[in-house]
Amino acid sequence: MKLTRRDMLKLGAGAVALSATGIHPMAAPANTAVKRIPIGLQLYSVRHACAKDLPGVLKAVSEMGYEGVEYAGYYGRTAKELHKLQDDNGLKCCGTHTGLNTLSDDAFDATVEFNKTIGNKYLIVPGMSHEYTGSIEALKKTAKLYDKLAKKAKTVDMLVGYHAHGGDFRDMGGQTPWDLLFGNTCDDVVMQMDVGNCIGGGGDPYALLKKYPGRSKTIHLKEHGGDKKAVVGEGDVDWKQVFEICESTGGTEWYIVEHERGVEGAMENVGRCLANLKKMGK
Repeated sequence: MKLTRRDMLKLGAGAVALSATGIHPMAAPANTAVKRIPIGLQLYSVRHACAKDLPGVLKAVSEMGYEGVEYAGYYGRTAKELHKLQDDNGLKCCGTHTGLNTLSDDAFDATVEFNKTIGNKYLIVPGMSHEYTGSIEALKKTAKLYDKLAKKAKTVDMLVGYHAHGGDFRDMGGQTPWDLLFGNTCDDVVMQMDVGNCIGGGGDPYALLKKYPGRSKTIHLKEHGGDKKAVVGEGDVDWKQVFEICESTGGTEWYIVEHERGVEGAMENVGRCLANLKKMGK
């Protein structure tokens, strides 16, 4: 390839810039870019608006700059209808909150088909009854169930996980339900940390994200503390630390915003969440 004089000048300027940093031009890595983690929205944040006008919400969410959505209900839409709405707005599905009953032997195939149609591979259980979490014995039994489900999901290129709530960090004889579940499951079970819920329940999200490397495939970015109207970036969460862990050892594939502080102005609030994340370089 023949280089023009302009090309040579550009190369020369680049070499000078590298030299100023102490890096020899020939030693510079070919690609030093850090993989960027896309940002989605948990639609539960704007559930009332979704119930009135789901197409309008997805359009607005896309225009805000969100790249994906996580469902917590489908508002009477079929999988094909949801897929079309996503495509029309350039959105991907970054998860579904689906009850444990939808992963039972009788319902599993239909759940997989629905989620594959909308382009989702993350099957996240949003909560469990006392039957599954009420005692140490129950939690260990539940852990075995999640291992079984994760193994089954893996055969169809999908993932099963569990979402954090405040009660998951209560004391149970020196242990917590969170540790009893994830400490007794295989690495294929997704640990969907909810930062705000964890802190609110007395847990340490930073320590737990570090404790289970590679398992935070998706994580809920929810604020805690600050003013009662504070959105992501305006409370007490150490977001810098969260991002450092997710982007190094967490194995995180999606950041998912969830905002639950009041119904009034919900759409505006999730827009503010994303704007603040952009200011933080996300």
